[in-house]
Amino acid sequence: MLNNLLKELKDSSHPDKAKVYKWFFKTGKGQYGEGDKFIGLTVPEQRKLAQKYINLSFNDIQTLLNSEIHEHRLTGLLILTYKYKNGEKEQIYDLYSKNFSRINNWDLVDVSAPNIVGNYLLDKDKNILKKYANSNHLWTKRIAIVSTLEFIKNNQFNDTIKISEILLDDKHDLIHKACGWMLREVGKKDVKVLEKFLDKYSRTMPRTMLRYSIEKFSKEKRTHYMAK
Repeated sequence: MLNNLLKELKDSSHPDKAKVYKWFFKTGKGQYGEGDKFIGLTVPEQRKLAQKYINLSFNDIQTLLNSEIHEHRLTGLLILTYKYKNGEKEQIYDLYSKNFSRINNWDLVDVSAPNIVGNYLLDKDKNILKKYANSNHLWTKRIAIVSTLEFIKNNQFNDTIKISEILLDDKHDLIHKACGWMLREVGKKDVKVLEKFLDKYSRTMPRTMLRYSIEKFSKEKRTHYMAK
């Protein structure tokens, strides 16, 4: 089954898109996606294949995650998210948690972390996310904050706030963007929670994080917080 999937991935590849993705996902020396390789599949194409191959074994999924090709890893993660909905949640969460080093770009994190880590921890102790947020690994930190999207959808905001506080002094723009995104989502559900955070931290939080968090505010309110 894995060989069939790999063949379909190869047959669906677009060399022109691969060149664009190589630039878009910052694969140059010293950039966050340094050395990543692309074959040029769109996410909808990969979702379609992931649904087709949902019965792929965990060993074969691990092979995909070990691949140097970005689309192989993304397709493997998409299969895991579809499998997760059908059961075997603890096994999938454990497999996912062991592969943070392979979940190594923002799109890989964003399509999978809320659906697996966030959902699994929804009704459990969430302190592991604080450990992730204090990691020295960029993608582990992004997993920590983006996983809270699932909590936000279920009107649980405390962990988003706590992890955003931990990451206030982080130096990476991708963390600033992720925190701002999650804070904005909190604001959509309960603007008072977001405003309380902003009233405390708007003067000192990274400007990118602030801009992302207030995107849905009125012009007057955006100006108010940016002026601080």
